Amino acid sequence: MDETRVREFLEQVITDGGAAVAGLCTSLGDRLGIYAAMADAGPLTSAQLAERTGLFERYVREWLAAQVAGEYVRYDPENDTYLLPDEHAAVLADPAAPTYAAGFFTMLQALYGTEDTLMDAFRTGEGVGWEEHGPALFAGTAKFFRPGYTAALVPEWLSAMKGVPEKLERGAQVADIGCGFGYSTMLMAEAYPASRFHGYDFHRPSIEKARSLVAERGLSDRVTFDVATAQDFPEGTFDLITFFDCLHDIGDPGGALRHAEQTMAEDGVCMIVEPNVSENVQDNAHPIGRAIVSTSVAVCLPSALAQHGPQAMGNHAGEDAMRRLADEAGLHHWSLAAESPVNRVYAAAR
Repeated sequence: MDETRVREFLEQVITDGGAAVAGLCTSLGDRLGIYAAMADAGPLTSAQLAERTGLFERYVREWLAAQVAGEYVRYDPENDTYLLPDEHAAVLADPAAPTYAAGFFTMLQALYGTEDTLMDAFRTGEGVGWEEHGPALFAGTAKFFRPGYTAALVPEWLSAMKGVPEKLERGAQVADIGCGFGYSTMLMAEAYPASRFHGYDFHRPSIEKARSLVAERGLSDRVTFDVATAQDFPEGTFDLITFFDCLHDIGDPGGALRHAEQTMAEDGVCMIVEPNVSENVQDNAHPIGRAIVSTSVAVCLPSALAQHGPQAMGNHAGEDAMRRLADEAGLHHWSLAAESPVNRVYAAAR
């Protein structure tokens, strides 16, 4: 055994452990509005920051020390002040920014909370349903994916789907499967007021949240949300059916695509957005791949297994597996429409 390599790997594991604990501090900073209070504020003392946020100064000072240790915040010892750089604020402080990523840490609260349940699942082979996680998972998932969808869905992904933007502009019927809080559905509806959008999800609390959000945004004239699974959402004649980062979570993804094919218009198309990771596990040895595949262990695979379907894919099944399922469902025309570091967007049609 190489002792040098042992020490190097020990440092790596300790670094990961530190990042895991620091993730709690990141979530606190996001949920308590500390990052937002520091954005564009310039250098602040801990007392000034506590006053801006209405928080207890001693806690704020300790939190700032952790942020400096993680190099999220800069410290000026001469003036005893702390600064959140603009570049860091773009990632941590503004939920509307396409680079905002703090929502990922909100999910951690729910994921760590189901560790004991996951241990039992590892032993029994049973699943852990989406609904078995705490509310932080649902809110965190919506918060994490929303900036990316806002930045890319309409200007890049839909634009890359041949003929789809024109249909949406004229007036089309759209089904958004596994819509969650409905941000993807509402983004499309805001861009294409002549079309009608129907969001479906099997998780009732998420649908109820989506209904409240659509009312707040004044989009109820063109958007509806209903509880339904991917295999039994109401039949119609949909010009576009979308699956945003959810097909791999379904216990019967083939059945979901078959139902989509049966409810599509003659010239309809299915847009499938999946994580940009590989079925080759070695290809995922990078930060984005690690985050995505680790999430599959905690959420995606257990959710699919909980549905007792014929196939639990996990979020890194790969394009070939997805394409085979689509072909078997009658969607024989398949193409990669768009790609980002986090997502791959596929178009499937008859």
